[in-house]
Amino acid sequence: MKITNVEAFWLRCPIPKEKQHFSDYGLLTNFDMTLVVITTEDGLQGFGEAKAAVGSSGVCASIVSCIENELKPILIGKDAKNINRLWEEMYNGTRDHYALTRGRRFPILGRRGLTISAMSGIDTALWDLKGKVLGVPVMDILGGACREQMPAYASGGWADVAHIGEQLNGYVAKGFQAVKMRVGVMDQTVQNSIDRVKAAREALGPHIKLMADAHGTFSVPEAKQFCRGVEDCNLYWFEEPISPDNRHGTAEVRASSSIPIAAGESEFTSFDMRDLLEVRALDVMQPDAAIIGGISETMRVGHLASIHQLELAPHCWGSAFSFMAGLHVAFASPAATIIEFSLGGNPMMYDLVKEHITVTNGVIEAPTAPGLGLTPNWDFIQEFKQKN
Repeated sequence: MKITNVEAFWLRCPIPKEKQHFSDYGLLTNFDMTLVVITTEDGLQGFGEAKAAVGSSGVCASIVSCIENELKPILIGKDAKNINRLWEEMYNGTRDHYALTRGRRFPILGRRGLTISAMSGIDTALWDLKGKVLGVPVMDILGGACREQMPAYASGGWADVAHIGEQLNGYVAKGFQAVKMRVGVMDQTVQNSIDRVKAAREALGPHIKLMADAHGTFSVPEAKQFCRGVEDCNLYWFEEPISPDNRHGTAEVRASSSIPIAAGESEFTSFDMRDLLEVRALDVMQPDAAIIGGISETMRVGHLASIHQLELAPHCWGSAFSFMAGLHVAFASPAATIIEFSLGGNPMMYDLVKEHITVTNGVIEAPTAPGLGLTPNWDFIQEFKQKN
């Protein structure tokens, strides 16, 4: 299990015009991701994803550079099965020996941001490797499945007030019993967001779960106004109401409303999630395995959710690799009851791997294949690999 090579590939694939959508991020015409590949001395490979942005598009050159120039030298020659130790060595750098002998961390300056994203892809690839060696899904190494299947929610919802009901009911027609729509500055005014949510609820009826995601774009007063305006719409949660830089403001919004507040996709490491919990900002914790520190940190957030009796709902807007990373953790965590499933244009979910990830009647089954259960499509990778 000694590591002989660590590679990172920035992939950028155009989104077909008919599947493009416009949000506060603008018109999304491409999907980007960083594919991490770890190879051992016996030729076995593990795969993971690192992200340069929460949304679909982002320049990944700096993540590739970090992996190949900073983290790869730490990993070469090491035993791939020692995932916890390798995480600490990457996070603490040259002071890792202090951290490991004294039982507390001495992190490098880059303990947040792209370094952690780069570590995320490596960590997930290591878990994928370990599952393959043991012949079991990553979920089993994490403690096994807490349930045999899990409902998925359709993540999309960009249409205007006249068409949002039709768009979301299109998801319901595919079997989903829970749907998420986008709100926030893309609507120009808070009232427009309120009107779109009201139209969505009226079209869906009372029994379909409905979530709203502001992508952190409201101010605190605007988020409070939105909450008051949709109080009777029975939102399952209101996601990222304001900027992730203002956790006290998020707590203020939560205290002002009975609507559950969800956040976490923009956070780095479980320490950031702990800080949100300390100010009582959250009801639903949403770590992204390709940002927060990989499967290892996502599972630690799952433990935090269980301890605080909150819901875990991993952010799974990315490639098939980060989706499956979040899925394995969700099945292994008692705190997770629903999983995000992208309904936007996403070639990284469907064309990057040979397997077809399916949701049947709104439900996804517990994974059974070794590791993450994914096989890269190398023709796709060669076609869309970017030069750094």
